[in-house]
Formats: sequence, structure tokens, C-alpha cells
Amino acid sequence: MVYKIKLQSGKKIFFASDLHLGLYPAKKSVEREKLFVRWMNEVEPETQVLFLLGDIFDFWYEYRKVVPRGFTRFLGKLAEFHDRGIEMHFFTGNHDVWVFDYLPAETGVIVHREPITAEINDKIFFIGHGDDMWKDDWGYKFLKTIFTSKTLQWMFSRLHPNLALSIGHTWSKHSRLSKGISESFLGEDKEHQILFARDYLKNNAVDYFVFGHRHITLDFKLSETSRLINLGEWIKANSFAEFDGYNLKLKYYK
Repeated sequence: MVYKIKLQSGKKIFFASDLHLGLYPAKKSVEREKLFVRWMNEVEPETQVLFLLGDIFDFWYEYRKVVPRGFTRFLGKLAEFHDRGIEMHFFTGNHDVWVFDYLPAETGVIVHREPITAEINDKIFFIGHGDDMWKDDWGYKFLKTIFTSKTLQWMFSRLHPNLALSIGHTWSKHSRLSKGISESFLGEDKEHQILFARDYLKNNAVDYFVFGHRHITLDFKLSETSRLINLGEWIKANSFAEFDGYNLKLKYYK
């Protein structure tokens, strides 16, 4: 399926990723949430579509009758965007893969669990969180299979929410902090997203690959007609991308 979007005059499309709301320490997370909501307030008048490319939450798990506490400013702003007719696409990342029906029902986001192709004006976008991109990354693929197992999700749901969310937040914190907040570019022959994009371009025409996950801000020229954009993160960089119908640009919010 190809999503087709025609930008209205004066409107833009925005992309952001890797907020890791809820990441320890809690005080910094609240500050980050307020900052991101302030950014949403500022871009709201010109936003037609908002793409959130995963790891928006550092850990998220929905029970049938219980949802994680916190994030009320951000969730309320999503609901407000929806009420104003702004289209929002939410991609599950490796930290918030357990989004089920609560988030789309309450805020109006369209949830994606796999990358999508979008035709925006006359440009072709390939959009996703950016994990699990390279075919030979078997260790990560195995881990993701565990996380997406319906059986294991059912078993996890049998735990009391206080215990389950405590386990989840502890794992998530160590997972993120062990790799560091900001990461470094590994080189074009080692970056899985670049390897994937080059392989994908052999049989498909794409103007822009847009990913998150790696915590690097990257505008990489794949060919004369194709670029790969990594959105970075909002823990230190506060980076995002905007498309005005003609050009896609990486920007920073301070």
C-alpha cells in the first residue's frame, strides 16, 4: 500500500523520532515532554501531517484496562492535533512496540508496525523506525520476534501492572543507557540503514528514506536522486525534519 498525500498550500509535513519519554531521570523526561509539546504548539498552524517514527516512549505497555501513567501533556496534544484534523502516523519502535488499541483510540494516531511507502506531492518516501533493517542482523531479529510474540505478550499481561511496568522500565533504561544517548556514525559500509536503502534502490525508486532509531542526525546522499535522513533524537539534539512539498530538511529546536 502506498499512502498518497497532497500538501495544501502553506502546509508542511513534520517528522520526529526517539523522544524516549519516561527515560530515567523522570525530571528530565518531563522537561523533554514540555519542550516537545511546545514545539508541537509552534508548528501546529502549518502542520498537515505529523510522522512520529518510534521510541516516542522509552517503555510503553497497554493492558486491556490499564495504561501507563504520565505523558498527559503529550497525549493531550496528540488528541488536540487529531481534533483539528491533523493526520498523525505513529510507528512502533523497539522501545514502544507494545502499542495496542488504547493509543489510536484515544489520540487518533494511525499506528504502523512496519515501514511504509508514501507518495507526497511528486516525491516517494520510505518511512519507518529504522530498526531491523538489515537481513543479516539475526540477533536483533530474534529479539524482536520475542517482543512481538502474542504468547509472550499474553504471559506478560498476566503480571500485575506495578510489577510488569517496573520490569519494563528497568530493562528499557539499561538498554538505552548502555548504548549511550548519542551515537556515532559507523561508516557507510556498516550502517544497516544505508545498506538496506542501497539494496532497496536496486528495484525501487525512492527520493527519501526517513528513519529514526540510531540517535544520529544524518542527511546521507545515496545517489543523485535519493537521500537517507535519520532524524536523531530529542534527549540532546532536539532534531526533526520538515517537508514543504519541495525539499526535506533536517532542523533543530532549541
